[in-house]
This record gives sequence, structure tokens and C-alpha cells, in this order.
Amino acid sequence: MKPDFDQFLLFRWLTLLTLAGCLALAGCKVPLALHAPVAAPGKTGELVVVSRQGVAGRFEDGDGKYAGLENDLVTMFARQYGYRVRWLMAGDVAGMVSLMQQYQAHLLAAGLKLSRQSVAGLEVSAPYLSIHEVLVCNTLVKCPVSPSDLSGLRVAAVAGSQHVDTLQLLARQIRGLHWVAVDHAWDDQLLERLSLGEFDAVLVDSTAWAGARYLYANLTPSVVALNGVETLRWGFPPHADSRLRAQVRQFLQQVVANGQLHQMIERYYGFTNRLEDTDIREFLHQMSHTLPRFRSVFYDAQVVSGIDWRLLAAISYQESHWDPFATSPTGVRGMMMMTGDTADKMGITNRLDVRQSVVGGAMYLSQLMAMQNVPDDDPDRVWLALAAYNQGQGHLEDARSLARHQRLNPDAWCDVKQTLPLLSGNSHLVDGYTYCRGGEAVIFVESIRTYYAILKKYEPAWQPLTEN
Repeated sequence: MKPDFDQFLLFRWLTLLTLAGCLALAGCKVPLALHAPVAAPGKTGELVVVSRQGVAGRFEDGDGKYAGLENDLVTMFARQYGYRVRWLMAGDVAGMVSLMQQYQAHLLAAGLKLSRQSVAGLEVSAPYLSIHEVLVCNTLVKCPVSPSDLSGLRVAAVAGSQHVDTLQLLARQIRGLHWVAVDHAWDDQLLERLSLGEFDAVLVDSTAWAGARYLYANLTPSVVALNGVETLRWGFPPHADSRLRAQVRQFLQQVVANGQLHQMIERYYGFTNRLEDTDIREFLHQMSHTLPRFRSVFYDAQVVSGIDWRLLAAISYQESHWDPFATSPTGVRGMMMMTGDTADKMGITNRLDVRQSVVGGAMYLSQLMAMQNVPDDDPDRVWLALAAYNQGQGHLEDARSLARHQRLNPDAWCDVKQTLPLLSGNSHLVDGYTYCRGGEAVIFVESIRTYYAILKKYEPAWQPLTEN
């Protein structure tokens, strides 16, 4: 008969205390401070979760709010079962595993595939997301096209990750492969160090590369396929609480089946393949040479509208590449490329005036955001409003109506962006709807999402000075 989880923890705790006492009497130094194991979450109402910094785990965004794929998943799980969450942020894989083995946490949710050695002894959930390994190279070196081309390169991977298993296997097959397992770092940090030339290549998860590829103009993925599809899972300590495991199993099945997981993945990774590398390089160049001239104007627009200046800058770049005199063949003009009718509604007398255009565009977007039937803190509210900014609120409502007809979520951007292109008239599904260039709206929004993500990495949030 399997012992009760709390009885097992008590036995484990007494064993550790006894061992520590014996070591102390023998004059040995106890290497780690011992802490009592956490009680089952069903008894205390508190769920203790180990994670890591980053998009795949948990991070604080530019607005001071916590985000990240695992953050969102765990928060939803805890809300469903009535738990409050206490987060433990580990600095490396060894720290994560140690916390789990010492029963200091109930759940490991880090968006990371562990090595065989690291995961030994832990229990795991059913898989919830498929990933694969990506070899990313600095463009200063010739990127491998076959595994043998790795000979002579300096390759790095996160210590304790599945990539260590892969590199150990490759090192036995490829003569001259030089690799290192890096402690106290995650995939995104290795990519940054790769960009600075510390390594020739790094092995990372496909999710990490998807979230970072638009940030570095001097990195490129190799065509070498090093491993097949892997799966992410949540981890539990040995002899995990059976009730918690059952709840996790039910929850993961639920979010996969109802599309909520897909919506979360779309939030963090769904826009990352929209732009070409040349687009990214040009944007990074313009950030340094053109944006400084207009930064104060975007600050002013944030004060008036309450919208992050970096989002407004991203919209303006997508619209005009920060050209105050931009004019299209259809007559839209200025930094925010507004039509004459929209400019009149917003009280703009000169669309070529930088401040009028940016502030007017910001106020127009603010009005569109208020029209969306989406919570204020939901990022989809912004993406839906941007689609309306591009094609009009009426066409957006047509796309949302079509989403309902197809049993999709009309309030989720990941679903609405599937129906917007249908409004171009090339589908029998759109009879009765007004024609629009819906595919153009999708490209518009996704490009802005990428530019905005880059700006959030390199440009700090701005808070206006307030008088005492």
C-alpha cells in the first residue's frame, strides 16, 4: 500500500534531521540548510511552484506585471482549483532539481526539457507541448549543414538540459567538437552571449529561438536536425501528492482540448516568424538612428492616451517607417498614416505634423481598444484594436462574427486572425459579409507585435515625472 504523502514527508524530514545530527556530532560540516518539506497544497491552500526567468517560464514585463507561458498556465490552474501560488525562481537546473528533491515545492513548471540525469528521481505529468532542438550560430562563423561540420566549433548548452545529452552523444561521434555546459544561465541568456561572440553556436529549445530570433540580427539557425520532437511536462517531487497529480492531469487535458493552451502559445510565440531577417536588421538600425528624434513625441502621446510609448512607436514604424511625410497612393498620410476622415474625427488639422499625427493616432487606438469586449489586462484587446485600426471596427466585427460561426473564440486574436483573411472574398464562408483586405490586417498586427517586442527589450518603459 502506498504511504500517505504527508507521512512520507514526515519520515523523510526525520531522516534528514537524523543525518544532519550525526554529521554534526562527527564534526562534519552540513552542506545545506535543511527546511521542513512543504505540506500538501490541499491542506494549506498554497501551491509552491519552481520556475525560471524568461518567456517560457515567468518574467516581469515592461508594465510591472508577471507574464510568461508557465506563469499563465500555473495561474489558471491555481485559480481553477482554489490555490494561492508561491513562486520559487531557480537560477539553474541544479537549483530547480534540488528544491524538488528536498520537497520544498509541489510543482516544477519551467518550460524546459531536463537531461536524463537531472530528471532522475522526479515524477512528471503527461506532455502538454511539443518542442525540438535548434542549433543557432553566430553569423561570423560558417553555420553547419551537417553534424560533422560541428568539428572545431565552440558550442554551448544549458547545464542540466536535454541539450547536454545531445552534445554528449555528438562528442562521441564527431572528432574536434568542443562544447561546454553553462551553469547559472538559460537559453535566452546563451543566445545573448552567442550574439556577443562568446560561442560559435548554442543548442536551445525551439521555443527559446522563436522568442528571441527577432532580437539578434547576427544569429541564424542551422539546418542540422539534431534530435526529434521532444515534449514538455510539469515535474513533481518523488512520491508526489496523488490529488495534485490528478488535478494536473485533468487541467492539462482541458487546456489542450479547449484551445486555451494554443491561445497562450500564440500570445508568446505566434508572431515571431512574420518578418524577414532583413526587416529586423533595418528596424534595429532605425532604432539607433531615427527613433531618438521622435522619442519625446511618443512620450507625449503616452501621457495623453495611456498607451505604452513603445507600442505607439512600433505602430508608427509599421505605418511610415518613422517618416513624417509618408503618403500612400490611397491618400493616407503622416507618421501614423491616417485617412482624412479619421484625422477629422480626431481633430487633426495637419496630418504631416508629427505631434498631431502621433497623438491623434494614439487617441484613435485608445477609442478602438475601449470598443473591444476583452478585459483591460488581456493583450488580445490591443491586437484586436490594431486590426480595427488597419481595416475598421466594422470589418473586425465581421471577422469576429465569422469566428463565432466557425465555433472559434471571437475574443481571441489567435482565432480572429484565422477568419480575417477570409473576408477578402475568396471563400464561400463569407457570404453576406463586407469585403476587406483581412490578410493585410493580420500582417499589420503581427509585424507590430514583433517590433513592439524588440522595443520592449532594448528601450526602457517611460514614466512621466509627477509633481509632489
